[in-house]
Amino acid sequence: MMRTAPTAALAVALTAFAFSGPASAQTSAPSATPPAASAPAAQPAGSDPVLETVNGAPVRASELAIAEEDIGAGLPQVQGEARKEYILSFLTDMTLLAQAAQAQKLDQTPEFQAKMNYLRTKALMETLMGAEAKKAVTEEAKRKTYDEFVKQTKPEEEVHARHILVETEAKAKEIAAKAKAGADFAKLAKENSKDSAEDGGDLGYFTKEQMVPEFAEAAFKLDKGQVSDPVKTQFGWHVIKVEDKRQKPVPSFEQVSDQIDQYLIRKSQSDLVTKLRADAKIEKTSAAPATPAAPAAPAAPATPAAPATPAAPAAPKN
Repeated sequence: MMRTAPTAALAVALTAFAFSGPASAQTSAPSATPPAASAPAAQPAGSDPVLETVNGAPVRASELAIAEEDIGAGLPQVQGEARKEYILSFLTDMTLLAQAAQAQKLDQTPEFQAKMNYLRTKALMETLMGAEAKKAVTEEAKRKTYDEFVKQTKPEEEVHARHILVETEAKAKEIAAKAKAGADFAKLAKENSKDSAEDGGDLGYFTKEQMVPEFAEAAFKLDKGQVSDPVKTQFGWHVIKVEDKRQKPVPSFEQVSDQIDQYLIRKSQSDLVTKLRADAKIEKTSAAPATPAAPAAPAAPATPAAPATPAAPAAPKN
């Protein structure tokens, strides 16, 4: 069965708060907000050892740290010293190629100067964004964000249920009768179910929106310990047993700490770009790309169309 794992659900819950809460509602992100930038690992004062020399040119530890930040996402899954050696090899090749380019005086070409101007601007942007990120993530700001999230979290019922999925109504009726007569539901699931059989049909806790409507309606009408009549969905015939009902617990601060960090970083950076754009004097010249004209609005239909129904969340399936 395709369902959101608990930790992922926490992230979704916090994300929903982050981009719908009052703090973010006051600030619209610019159309081209630079990505979140993390500051390179800082080197202790006076500690930037030379790792190697390439034709006499030093390659320092600080360069290795910058290179890891730059290319780290695309590196093979190696860690520790092997990872550092891989990056150092990259720096060796890069230095050799740079020396060869300089020997050909490619550093004096207009193309190189244009690229250097761009890279300098990009490096300054990333450095500022990294500094902004560090300022944004404080314990006080995190606690305040979490408290606002908790206040806006509406109570939501969850059901803990087991189910048995079979192909025919007749088989489902037979199993339902046995379960209602007191047979062990988990054992029946292991012997008969096409889904979650190894877990005794256990689906854990879920909200109503996480299941297809027919399954959800039946499950949430049952009382604790009650077994359903056969329920038909697109996946087959289900027999459901409710193990427990509860109010969905609010995730703890520790569970969503990383998501809060990311929210605060993105918001602070977005706010900074928005402010700088608002204060700046930006004038496009005739050489700039033309702004595309807005597409013509389609003719209104005779009868207003109903809004599209969101796709139902995944339900138990084989």
